[in-house]
Amino acid sequence: MSSPAPRAAGQDPAEDRLWSVEDHLEDILATVRPLEPIELNLLDAQGCVLVEDVTVPVSLPPFDNSSMDGYAVRVADVAGAGEEFPACLEVIGDVAAGAAGQLRVGPGQAARIMTGAPLPPGAETVVPVEWTDGGLGAGPVTGMRARSAAPEGAEGQVYVYRPAEARAHVRAAGSDVRAGDRALTAGTVLGPPQIGLLAAIGRGRVRVRPRPRVVVLSTGSELVQPDEQLTHGRIYDSNSFALTAAARDAGAIAYRVGAVADDAETLRSTIEDQLVRADLMVTTGGVSVGAYDVVKEALAHVADEDEPGSGVEFRKLAMQPGKPQGFGSVGPDHTPLLALPGNPVSSYVSFELFVRPAIRTLMGLPDVHRPRTTATLAADRALTSPKGRRQFLRGSHADGTVTPVGGAGSHLVAALARADALIVVPEDTETVEPGAEVEVVLLG
Repeated sequence: MSSPAPRAAGQDPAEDRLWSVEDHLEDILATVRPLEPIELNLLDAQGCVLVEDVTVPVSLPPFDNSSMDGYAVRVADVAGAGEEFPACLEVIGDVAAGAAGQLRVGPGQAARIMTGAPLPPGAETVVPVEWTDGGLGAGPVTGMRARSAAPEGAEGQVYVYRPAEARAHVRAAGSDVRAGDRALTAGTVLGPPQIGLLAAIGRGRVRVRPRPRVVVLSTGSELVQPDEQLTHGRIYDSNSFALTAAARDAGAIAYRVGAVADDAETLRSTIEDQLVRADLMVTTGGVSVGAYDVVKEALAHVADEDEPGSGVEFRKLAMQPGKPQGFGSVGPDHTPLLALPGNPVSSYVSFELFVRPAIRTLMGLPDVHRPRTTATLAADRALTSPKGRRQFLRGSHADGTVTPVGGAGSHLVAALARADALIVVPEDTETVEPGAEVEVVLLG
């Protein structure tokens, strides 16, 4: 579990300090540590980060096998075969995928072979079934190179109308990976293809850093759950849904807790109950001046009284949206907690800038940030930004340009849903003209 830097329980906010985005993020990432590795079954390891190199114990494929349904033959027996003068071969049996016994293909013989079946001894190539009469024995007689009599145990004849080069339609043993090769390197995120490879080389379990468990809870007596009756003065709880989805998108196992009323005791007991399943806790709401004391009191009381490093510090950041933030640890295991603003856009932008990197750090990933690029601002008017604040505006990015979506209001959920990027306006910039180059954080 993570061990944060010392912080006094219930510490008063540093009213005289305005934190930069970088300083706040640096403090978070210096505190959060990757989770300890564990061994998991393959499907349970999906989305996890591998902590060790995996070496191939057996070559893939482990034997020469056919890439087509057809006939395993000797090259000399089909050399010069054509529509007018097909090769006529005696079919000595079938070779199916997974067959235990093997036929031996001799001169003038062929074995029916299925895709994935091992190439039988004596055979040098595979002719696809489309190049033959399918074993119907209905080929032309003129010029046919046929044996006068079928050998004992033969299952009929097949006519081959095209020659085949040696090893045609044969997957060579080890052509994918060879025994002793490195299959996957430490740091790999295990997706479906990687899990498939591990299964193919016989690994049923693998050592990984587990996906972090993230508990998301929203605060506010005004919040109503979707599908419930909305009365005057109340709003639906969207933040807990958006942030839980964002945590899962970041790679976490996320648990959503229904909205908690603005009551310090209720919030405290809820957080304490949730600590048992949390590697990281995220709250939204109650960090601005209006509800500050309730949240501060609740989070201070879930600190470990015997550990002076435990507790949550509330800060003001030089950014818009998302000026009020909280960060620290709670509970006996020093579980990291990030307290985000309650306005939907402020909450989501704060998640992308601070919570997502924390989740990716817990996973043990080397690159924890969203990709960034520069783009040309496509707008019908100049953008304005308050001096001394780094502004993050929603935008739509395509073909090297970015177009603002919606206004600067931190309540504009519909505009956020149409955005796939954040336009970054630096602290020392108050106006950005159309056509200017701007920094863009890509969200998807």
